[in-house]
Amino acid sequence: MSKTPIWKSIALSLTSDIAEGRYGTGDRLPTEAQLAASHGVNRHTVRRALSELADQGLVHARRGAGVFVTAQPTDYPIGKRVRYHKSISASGKIPGKRILTLTTRAADQAEAEALQLDPGDPVHVYDGLSLANGLPIGLFQSIFPANRFPDILTILTETRSVTKALQRCGVEDYTRISTRLTARAATATQTLHLNLSEGAPVLHSLGINADPEGRPVEFGRTVFAGERVTLTISES
Repeated sequence: MSKTPIWKSIALSLTSDIAEGRYGTGDRLPTEAQLAASHGVNRHTVRRALSELADQGLVHARRGAGVFVTAQPTDYPIGKRVRYHKSISASGKIPGKRILTLTTRAADQAEAEALQLDPGDPVHVYDGLSLANGLPIGLFQSIFPANRFPDILTILTETRSVTKALQRCGVEDYTRISTRLTARAATATQTLHLNLSEGAPVLHSLGINADPEGRPVEFGRTVFAGERVTLTISES
């Protein structure tokens, strides 16, 4: 088994320090010389680690002043009634969504089971990116029963909001009835969309949302950038 490069270990250590609040937004990191001494490496190795954090949007360098923290990982709650825009706004950041594709196709086995459909029944699929302050934090796919919500893709084009789209389709409220989380390494496609390094940690989330009568209205798959998001458990 190949060993993790030293520069990547330093980058992960610094990311952890930022995530745990040892360095807040706007704080200056230790100098290259200080980091090199504390990790027992040369400055070139430290520079490679800092470049990795800069590529991820976590830090930025100011000529003659040092390297400063750009942003801390975004807190994102996982609970019964979580709304993306509200949650990101509550963390002090600007939420956003970017549409990648909107399609209609036949449901596979897992999608049919989650939405209480028959395999092959039509589903509408919304693929997109979740943003916080313009930085991608999640690659998501939302799947809806097409026969129940025939116009939802058109509405999503206008609103980019699942909550608003479901409301316009007659679903005033919905709650999360199941969530499954798995940690993995990012694939090539995920690294491209999320602007991550190859093999970076990501969190896979599978969730089912249902209306007040318990009928599933959305099956969601999301890949969160592990270095940019802190998932929290919420009871609401």
